[in-house]
Amino acid sequence: MFSNTIPLYLINGFLEGGKTSFIQDVLTNGDFADGQKTLLILCEEGEVEYDQSELTNLNILSLTVDEEKDFNGEYLRNCIRKYRPKRIFVEMNGMWDCKWMFDSALPREVEIAQVITIVDGSTFQVYVNNMKGILSNLFTYTEMVIFNRCTEDMPLHSFRRAVRGVNPRAMVYFEDEEGNPVDPGMEEPPYDLNADVIQIDDMDYGLWYLDVSDNPERYEGKKVRFLAKVMKSNRFPQGVFIPGRNAMTCCENDIRFVGYLCKAEFAGLLKSRQWIWITAEIRNEYAKEYGEEGPVLYGISYETAEKPADEVVYFN
Repeated sequence: MFSNTIPLYLINGFLEGGKTSFIQDVLTNGDFADGQKTLLILCEEGEVEYDQSELTNLNILSLTVDEEKDFNGEYLRNCIRKYRPKRIFVEMNGMWDCKWMFDSALPREVEIAQVITIVDGSTFQVYVNNMKGILSNLFTYTEMVIFNRCTEDMPLHSFRRAVRGVNPRAMVYFEDEEGNPVDPGMEEPPYDLNADVIQIDDMDYGLWYLDVSDNPERYEGKKVRFLAKVMKSNRFPQGVFIPGRNAMTCCENDIRFVGYLCKAEFAGLLKSRQWIWITAEIRNEYAKEYGEEGPVLYGISYETAEKPADEVVYFN
């Protein structure tokens, strides 16, 4: 971020999820309580209210936007010209579409510094059951998701998969009513991790895909076998392809292909969209296609296969 840019911190989540308490704590007790001119844009009003006198003392100006159509790049440009803030915090309405902020519609002097999503763990399952489409908008651009009001008996691993299915790079944390961390522990997969070759059934593919990313150390050197569709690209080096599956992240309108790079001598024998049973060894290493370290498969063998009755796999 350049020194002359204005950092924007986007705090997203549903109504009564705890966004206001989180922002108030950050602005009044953390590194941001330094007196620099801060603009706080509120896109919804919940039960918790800000202490306006405290905000004023900290040189924080709060503005309210009532309608989704009014919150856009032009609105931010006008705010910058009028108030000259050094930074901007946005308490986003979780029902609004924030995609425009990531599609070059922001003023040129504004740069998104961080995106955090706050979720009430006690009501999250209701949203999963009834509003799956909204969750994609909520999690797609976030860097961090904090589930608050959690207890150890909640299906926290399922909560994490709901997030990571949409955004595999998002960090997920759990807190109880008092803000103390809740550790769900490492999830035990339904397949045998100690088998000579781990058989991944269709119903477990989504869980395996996420768990390999979350816990690469327990898959290092392991051999796996699963049904996959071949994806090839001219951008891949010779001998590289992706065996993967179409996965439903949250709803029927949000299906994407997920899989890991595979290096194999037999890659040249395969055709794109061909179905195969593949056996491969998993290694965690740097791949330029990822731009970082990540799971890379080393193909051992393959068998041609028929297309399954249901091509889609799931994360829950």
